[in-house]
Amino acid sequence: MADPGGLAPGEMKEGKYLTFHLAEEEFGIGILKVKEIIGMMSFTPIPRTPEFVKGVINLRGKVIPVIDLRLKFGMDSIAYDERTCIVVAQVRAAEGATSIGIVVDSVNEVANVKAEEVEDTPSFGVSLDTAYILGMAKTGENVRILLDIDRVLGEADLDLLSRAA
Repeated sequence: MADPGGLAPGEMKEGKYLTFHLAEEEFGIGILKVKEIIGMMSFTPIPRTPEFVKGVINLRGKVIPVIDLRLKFGMDSIAYDERTCIVVAQVRAAEGATSIGIVVDSVNEVANVKAEEVEDTPSFGVSLDTAYILGMAKTGENVRILLDIDRVLGEADLDLLSRAA
């Protein structure tokens, strides 16, 4: 079924995605949202922030808030290792675009996702918010969860992060 713009549901989600791992799951963020990938560096913690907010980093003179995506998604925390990295992404906030760092277990690849590989997010019931999931990309036996990084953090989270930076 096409949307009013004439595109099939998967066509809006077609494109290149940076794929990465959290626990045993593979996720993807639209490559146009990714500014850079950096190795782990020390954070300056920000008092009285949620556990998933690791703090801020100084990246070439710019203060960038950093979140641990595992903790944001309610996964168990793990010790960071040599594969753990920070994906610096551009997200839309009320005051415009802002950069945030996202801690992921490991970066995999840039994948070209075709429209026919993307299925809509399954319904998990009314109590589960899945608005931050663009869709599910099927590649062989695997399923990649495609994230709408602009929706992973809610307005309250983004407001908190913009004040912390």
